[in-house]
Amino acid sequence: MSHPLPDLDHESLLRRAFEVARGSREGGDHPFGAILVGPDGTVLMEQGNGYTAEGRDMTAHAERLLASRASRTHPQAFLATCTLYTSAEPCAMCAGAIYWAGIGRVVYGQSERHLKAQTGDHPENPTLDLPCRTVFGAGQRPVAVIGPLLEDEAAALQLGFWTPRG
Repeated sequence: MSHPLPDLDHESLLRRAFEVARGSREGGDHPFGAILVGPDGTVLMEQGNGYTAEGRDMTAHAERLLASRASRTHPQAFLATCTLYTSAEPCAMCAGAIYWAGIGRVVYGQSERHLKAQTGDHPENPTLDLPCRTVFGAGQRPVAVIGPLLEDEAAALQLGFWTPRG
């Protein structure tokens, strides 16, 4: 069953996800952030990256953590009307979590391809060049995707973070 997705101010809400990413970086974690927004535009949850906070957990991406929290908190029928805003395109793992949680729409800033080119082969971020649309397209329920959006602003969140650590 398809649920109508509301018109929202995507740029303002995406910039709020950027703020979460900045906070994650300032807190000593990877510079990624996500928010979950209800159908009325209310921000329901915020989540920064949890790599450091979760004990060097390589799977503690902001989107995956947020999708798991959302799945435990809200029924799928409600999540189908929600939008997840994220500073970077969800990787295959995160896209899977978003799909399984039942979140209806994703709006992202920086594409995986652009992130991979920017971060290189960093051991803490071996970025996959696999578009989330491909992952969602393999599913049995639709997930609407908008992005990349404000990609230069999103990419600025990563500047200087992924330099080699000696």
